[in-house]
Amino acid sequence: MPNASEQAFPFPLLIGDIGGTNARFALLADAHSEPRQLAPVKTGDFETIEAALQRSLPDQRSSRPRSAILALAGPIQGDEVPLTNADWVIRPKDMLASLGLEDVLLINDFEAQALAVAAPADEDLVQIGGGSILSRSSRVVLGPGTGLGVAGMVFAQNSWIPVPGEGGHVDIGPSTERDFRIWPFLEPIEGRMAREQILCGRGIMNLYRAVCAADGIDPTLKDQAEVTTAALSGADSPAAESLSLFCTYLGRVAGDMALIFMARGGVFLAGGITQKILPALMQPEFRAAFEEKAPHSSLMRTIATFAVVHPMAALSGLAAFARKPGEFGVATEGRRWRS
Repeated sequence: MPNASEQAFPFPLLIGDIGGTNARFALLADAHSEPRQLAPVKTGDFETIEAALQRSLPDQRSSRPRSAILALAGPIQGDEVPLTNADWVIRPKDMLASLGLEDVLLINDFEAQALAVAAPADEDLVQIGGGSILSRSSRVVLGPGTGLGVAGMVFAQNSWIPVPGEGGHVDIGPSTERDFRIWPFLEPIEGRMAREQILCGRGIMNLYRAVCAADGIDPTLKDQAEVTTAALSGADSPAAESLSLFCTYLGRVAGDMALIFMARGGVFLAGGITQKILPALMQPEFRAAFEEKAPHSSLMRTIATFAVVHPMAALSGLAAFARKPGEFGVATEGRRWRS
């Protein structure tokens, strides 16, 4: 008896990457087709995912999806799944009824990113620093966005097995003298400093305001886009330091995850922020922080780090799984609904 992950999904099939701010969808006509992207939507513009899809899906009956595989920013438990950083609550039973679907699978959004790095194309990656990929070895994907997503990818029993989690909510602390000056001015969440409070879009602003406060100056930049732009252009010293520290802290966290998974298959930085700050990530700070893991610094130097530059990497990973689910050990128990 094959397990659920080995059973084919009925086509046409809807795939979706639903984050805290944006939701991106595409349709797969069959197992041999390329995804046909639908217009992206802002989660804040619609009360429910059903409303968003009713607007986005094609009217032709032959093109309407029979199944859906959706990647969500948040843990998946029960028949009602709230997003961590948005107001949508995903109710698969409602989707089966209102959208005429036969089959719905929900997975974590960075699980989808992990699926995308099982066999990435060279043109979809930019290597940061040294190291090399050891084939069929564990991998890690992480990326700052509305929050901080983290997932592992393990190869076992001839399958790639994505390991979802909530690694963005693990504590992070100061290490250097400068960190200890800045840390008292960082805004915690419910009394604790999680990685996501620094390593995401709002985290860039949190860090920028703390740098300014530590130096006794007034912050003049209004949002993360202004901070990033000013930092990359060298037009604002606090912004430049904030982005440099952001890369340093991201390197530390990436190195931590590489050690946890022994990620000799590589560490992959995904998401829009990664692509926007790539020039800063290519500077020495990220890679130096990644490798600075005594007594294992020599090991860390052998592990490759990459920026994922595919514009729709999560959808690419979902499409790969939808075409050949038997090649991936995706856990489906409690996450798959059928009519």
